[in-house]
Amino acid sequence: MRPAPALRHEPRHSMKLSRPLRLCLFLALVLLAACSKQSPGPANSAAAPAKIKLGFLVKQPEEPWFQCEWKGADSAAAKYGIDLIKIAVPDGEKTLAAIDSLAANGAQGFVICTPDVRLGPAIVAKARAAHLKLITIDDRLLGADGQFITEVPYIGMSATRIGEMSGRMLAAEMQRRGWSADHTAACIVTFEELATGRERTDAIIAALKASGFPANRIFKTPQKTTDIPGSLDAANSLLAQKSGIENWLVAGLNDSGTLGAVRATEGQGFKAANVIGVGIGGTDVLDELRKPSPTGFHGSIYASAPQEAFRATELLYFWVKDGIAPPPDTRIDGQPMTRENFEKLLKADGLL
Repeated sequence: MRPAPALRHEPRHSMKLSRPLRLCLFLALVLLAACSKQSPGPANSAAAPAKIKLGFLVKQPEEPWFQCEWKGADSAAAKYGIDLIKIAVPDGEKTLAAIDSLAANGAQGFVICTPDVRLGPAIVAKARAAHLKLITIDDRLLGADGQFITEVPYIGMSATRIGEMSGRMLAAEMQRRGWSADHTAACIVTFEELATGRERTDAIIAALKASGFPANRIFKTPQKTTDIPGSLDAANSLLAQKSGIENWLVAGLNDSGTLGAVRATEGQGFKAANVIGVGIGGTDVLDELRKPSPTGFHGSIYASAPQEAFRATELLYFWVKDGIAPPPDTRIDGQPMTRENFEKLLKADGLL
């Protein structure tokens, strides 16, 4: 038998790859594997920097003024991406504890309206020890010598100009009503312990005198607390001593000071037509100005709490972020507010 013929194999193309090609394929596979472990899109970029964390501390969070300040601070936080921590500090113990809390939570600075300006040295020492930048709002801190701590940046009302506006508003409304100075007196509720409050009431008195109102018919009466009950007590004490006066001009360092005094005139039997009250602030008087019938509270000098707090937060943010130190003293002006224009002013600030 013949042996089976050997099988013939057709020639095949060589499957061998050149060394450079093998190296390129290997590198491509490595890169593909690395990319597959990364999530797609923006996450591949560098991690976003942590937000700047700032505190905003106020002494009376239940008061409309400070609620409006927090709204302004919130607006600045939203604009600049700030992590904002809002804390109520009604007394010295809570103030110092709040600063410790801010430091423990990684804050880099804070704005404060202190419950007591005499806490100045303790607040400054705490802030420095924790490397926290500090701005004061509304009330300036006092040092151990009783003088302002000027190295701490401050933002607040232009106390003298706003006080003068209040005094001029009183005088203008008195003239419009045709009152005689012989039958009129001024009740100015004061709080001498607070420097910014004293500046306001001193300016009210100066403006009344400049308008021609007799100095001997301007009476100051001190309040023990800067709220409506404190002013009510102070005004009642004065009214009880001054009989035979037909018309009263009423003013104080803030809206509460004027409202308390207006309530006192009502309790003493004075009609709204015989009282002209002008406050300062404009945020605490919404209900008063909305009453169907006018009361003795004629109006206020509106100072924008949201704008003031926005600016304070903004200044602190750029100080922390870029090292741009704020001006040592920043002041916010006011505008006359009455029943006729209060809604327009408050709507412009987003408060209505």
